[in-house]
Parts: sequence; C-alpha cells; structure tokens
Amino acid sequence: MGKDGFTWFVGVVEDRQDPKTLGRVRVRCLGYHTEDLDRIPTADLPWAHVMNPITSATVSGVGQTPLGMVEGTWVVGFFTDGEEAQLPMIMGTLPGVPAFLPGKTTDEYGRSRSASGQAGFEDPLGNFPKYTETDVNRLAVNEKTDGAESNPHSSLTLRRADVDTGVSVADIDEITSIAGQTGTVDQRTGIAGSGSSIINADLGGTWDEPETTYNASYPKNHVYESEGGHIREYDDTEGAKRIHERHASGSGYEIDNDGTKITRVKKDNYTIITADDYVHIQGDARQTIDKGLRVFMNTKQEAGNNYNIEVGANANVTVQVNKGNINLLALGDSDINLKATADLNVEVGKNFNVTVGGNASETVNGKKDEFVTGNNTKTGARIDLN
Repeated sequence: MGKDGFTWFVGVVEDRQDPKTLGRVRVRCLGYHTEDLDRIPTADLPWAHVMNPITSATVSGVGQTPLGMVEGTWVVGFFTDGEEAQLPMIMGTLPGVPAFLPGKTTDEYGRSRSASGQAGFEDPLGNFPKYTETDVNRLAVNEKTDGAESNPHSSLTLRRADVDTGVSVADIDEITSIAGQTGTVDQRTGIAGSGSSIINADLGGTWDEPETTYNASYPKNHVYESEGGHIREYDDTEGAKRIHERHASGSGYEIDNDGTKITRVKKDNYTIITADDYVHIQGDARQTIDKGLRVFMNTKQEAGNNYNIEVGANANVTVQVNKGNINLLALGDSDINLKATADLNVEVGKNFNVTVGGNASETVNGKKDEFVTGNNTKTGARIDLN
C-alpha cells in the first residue's frame, strides 16, 4: 500500500448498516461501478472504512463514532489496495447542489432510468437528498431576497412561532392597616394612630420571551444537524453571535449576542444535584407557575436542616391569596412564634375565632383599650376583677 501509486475515487454512499459496527459504508465509485443495479447491486459493493479526524480518538468508544454520513452522501477517498479497488478508504464528504431527488424516472439530462426510478449513485431508501439546493445547511446559508429571508430552516420558523408572551407576574394590592396614619384619631375609640401603615401595591405586569436574534451571515454560522433533526449552531456573525442547541422535540437553549440565555423545555424538567446548590441572582427574579408548587425539605428528618428566609432592610414580605385560604400548621408538638419589634396589626373582615387547648395569658405593659359595638360577654368558673 502506497508503493504502487495513489488511486483515488469519488462515490456515493448506498449502505451504512455495517454488520461489524465499525462505521463502514458501502460506496458506489464513479468509473469503477456501474449505476445498473442489476449488474452490481448495492449488496455487492465493497465496504469502505472511514478516515476520522485527529480530534476523534476512535478507540474504545472515545471520540465521535459513527460519523454522520447517510445514504446518498457524496464522498472522496482512495483505495488502500491500489488498482485492485476492493479496499476503499473514505477521507471526506463532498457538498453539492443535487440536480434531482432519488426515485425519479429520468435524470437531470432527461435520460430514462429504470421503471422503478431507482439506480445506482443515490440513496436506495429515497430519503436523501431532501431538496434540490445546496447541501450546506439552510441555517448556515440564510438565503435572502431583497434583504428578506427567502428559504428559512423549518426549525427557525417553529422557534419564531413558539414564543411565550404575556406571562403574568405577581400583582400585589395596596394594604392599609386599621392602625391608621400618624396624627389621625379613630373616631370610635379616640385612639391615635401609631404610625404609617400603608403598603404600596406592587403591579407585576407581564413579560414576553425574547425572540431569537438569528441573523446569520454566510459563512460565519457553523451548523451541525443530525438526520433526526437535532441541531447545534455556533454563529460567529458579527453583531449576531449566538450559541444554539435544539432537540428535535423543540427543547433547547440559545445564547444571544449580549449573553442573554433562553431555555425552553417542551415537557418535564428534572435537575438532580448530589451536593450543594448555590444560586446568585443579581437582579430581580420573577416566577410564574400555572399550576401548583410543592416544597419539601429535610426529608431525612435531621436536626439543623432549617428553612430560613431573610429579607434585607426597607423591604416587605407580602403573601396574597386572591380567593382561598392561608393555612399555617405546626404539627408534632411544635410552636408558632411571632415577634414584632413594632406594631402587630390584625384586621378581620368577619369572625375572629381562637380556641386554646390549655391556658391563655396576656401581658400588656401599656394601656389597653377595648371597643365592642355589640355585647361583650365573659364566662368562667371564676372571674377576678382587680
């Protein structure tokens, strides 16, 4: 090999179902094999080894294997056995512009083919090529007519149509406490207000998912697309640099030119972290959930695994239920502790019911005023008035 000249070839892949699973393909070579399938069926073509790049180790499963050729791919290579031409080696693939699709009864020159429309030098399965245009991916070409896209990739059309818009953000109403404002006096009790008690409304509004900033310029967008429809883009277009990876289902992510990242999961999302998780959001966080939210912590019931929330100075904590209940349960001989270093204001629109299973005690260090518009009833086995 290599001592009797260099014999090279150009051909078309017709079979990749290698029984030895070595990534080999059967190739029909121009000038060596006829296109007549009756004379040389695909099954009689020699198996060709594939020369992998140096970035693929190609040993013990390390590297990219098998490579991405399909039936109908044009390839270039050489015969390791020279003019015997029985041991082909493929060096690479050749893009082009197909003149016709497989399964036609006439070729690009109008010449008649077999009655079935099948012949050599094409995909026997009739899957590839898919269209009569350049073999370079549409996402890389970004063909335009009068400045407008004229042949967009189907995945790009789907992404633009599948944008989440008008997502609502928590909208908190203004809250006014019964304590009133500083300097005002309750006309029923004569009690002066103890301080400002208005909590301003927080109008959350809505937000829209940003649209893709795709604006590729040939040849700056480097695209990989699998035959199943998975896509990966590394776009170096000036002013529109992106990284995009997309599953055929539509799940994927895109990083725009300014670093904005958009992640879309079309079904369920699972995140498993075997150690600690640290998240630092240097701006605001907005979370909208269409259904329910369940948080379960300390599943091993070990001491010290606490649920702590700290809010910095000059900020409020507001929980608003538009129609429903707020339930706070402390089970298993647990206490509920409330401590307010300033006022504790409670306003009840209907009844105020308290049931104490044991003793109840109340200590007031200042004055206590009680105003009841109806009957004020106290019952007990013994009532002491001191």
